Amino acid sequence: MSKMEELRQRKEEIQKGGGTKRIEAQHQRGKLTARERLNLLFDTGTFVELDAFVVHRSTNFNMAETEAPGEGVVTGYGMVDDRLVYAFAQDFTVLGGSLGEYHAEKIVKVQDGALKVGAPFVGLNDSGGARIQEGVNALSGFGKIFYRNTISSGVIPQISAIMGPCAGGAVYSPAITDFVFMVDKTSQMFITGPQVIKTVTGEDVSAEELGGAMTHNSISGVAHFMASDDEDCIIQIKNLLSYLPSNNMETPPAYGTDDDSNRLIPELDTFIPDNPNKPYDVYDVIRHLADNGEFCDVQTYYAKNMVTCFARFNGQSVGIIANQPKVLAGCLDINASDKAARFIRRCDAFNIPILNIVDVPGFLPGTGQEYGGIIRHGAKMLYAYSEATVPKVTLITRKAYGGAYIGMCNKELGADMVFAWPSAEIAVMGPEGAANIVFKNDISKAEDPVTMRQEKIEGYKKQFANPYKAAEMGYVDDIVEPSTTRPRLISAFDMLASKRQSLPAKKHGNIPL
Repeated sequence: MSKMEELRQRKEEIQKGGGTKRIEAQHQRGKLTARERLNLLFDTGTFVELDAFVVHRSTNFNMAETEAPGEGVVTGYGMVDDRLVYAFAQDFTVLGGSLGEYHAEKIVKVQDGALKVGAPFVGLNDSGGARIQEGVNALSGFGKIFYRNTISSGVIPQISAIMGPCAGGAVYSPAITDFVFMVDKTSQMFITGPQVIKTVTGEDVSAEELGGAMTHNSISGVAHFMASDDEDCIIQIKNLLSYLPSNNMETPPAYGTDDDSNRLIPELDTFIPDNPNKPYDVYDVIRHLADNGEFCDVQTYYAKNMVTCFARFNGQSVGIIANQPKVLAGCLDINASDKAARFIRRCDAFNIPILNIVDVPGFLPGTGQEYGGIIRHGAKMLYAYSEATVPKVTLITRKAYGGAYIGMCNKELGADMVFAWPSAEIAVMGPEGAANIVFKNDISKAEDPVTMRQEKIEGYKKQFANPYKAAEMGYVDDIVEPSTTRPRLISAFDMLASKRQSLPAKKHGNIPL
């Protein structure tokens, strides 16, 4: 056998991973192999594999006789839609994708490479966890990965896809990254599995209930996207990457669009219900405003009273934070505050302008919220907005009451432009509540308290439940006809494109975590 033939044969053996039977078992579970996933992610023929020949050095528990092609993980770089991306994909067909010392070293090398050249980093996780046979060496490997996740945070986009099991310490790498994808019915994340929980607490729970895709997308908020299968997951990752820059020194890629930047939207002139307590769907507003009605929703199933998504305006990426009147009347609560604060910081880290669409009656009342720390969680939003130096544009569609009005980025929190629709109500609180406090004595002394109260409410509405008082004071830059909103927003973002703002020099701030 020639040396060239030997090389080809060795590479061919490595390509087979854990062998035909294990590959078939992977497919029977509804999962693709590591290499199949990478082939879907990268542009055809562009993936360059690194460290294919790496092997483990473990000798404990008969590991010296155990072969692990590729060390159970495929690593490298390539082009995704003509942009450089680094990635790893754990190979469940090789020792269950378990992480050992040199499995980790392979991942660490591509992490370092991505940070060095300023390229996004994608991790496709499918692993049984730490390789028990390697003991503390495996744990050391996890620590190295977590450290690099943290150092890279805010410098390059980091995306994690959970495409199988992800348990124990392994879950913390995805948790540190910017975005977490999960595949419905075939992926799970948890610190301690169902058996341990049953033993320790007596709770009986399935792996899917404990750490499945819907659990983490709707209840815990750990995951940000849910895919129907592996192919859908990869498609969603590529779509998300299109809204993000390669690193924090760049702006997101601009795309050509046939959607007129001066397009008027007559439907919006009559969109807001006459009854201020009647809900509407803020997604409809976003569809009307964004290029071609397209957007990338982040955490669709979590804290539904708050919408966070990416869209494009005249081809430019914009992050949108919007109250959802359909859910909890759009109130801010603990989960919505966390969801928005992290999204704001992602946008700011990666030079993505922010649009705030405001219809908020206040913070959600109740002992559960107060005991759960709504003050601390709500403060995260205030902190994130105040710290963000990217262009910030606020659009008030209806209610903007009290502290929640501030929390959704008013002028004082750094909004560069504030627009309001004629339907906007900007006040300390709603007219009914205000009348009960301000005019309490007048109402109690009146011969007809009911009529008097209604008169006071109407008087308060005329004076404060509108955008004009705020505009008179300069807190609102302009009151716009809803149909003209899209061109006004595009004009504002174009004007702000060269915005430069510096914060005081410091090691880092102390966000109220």
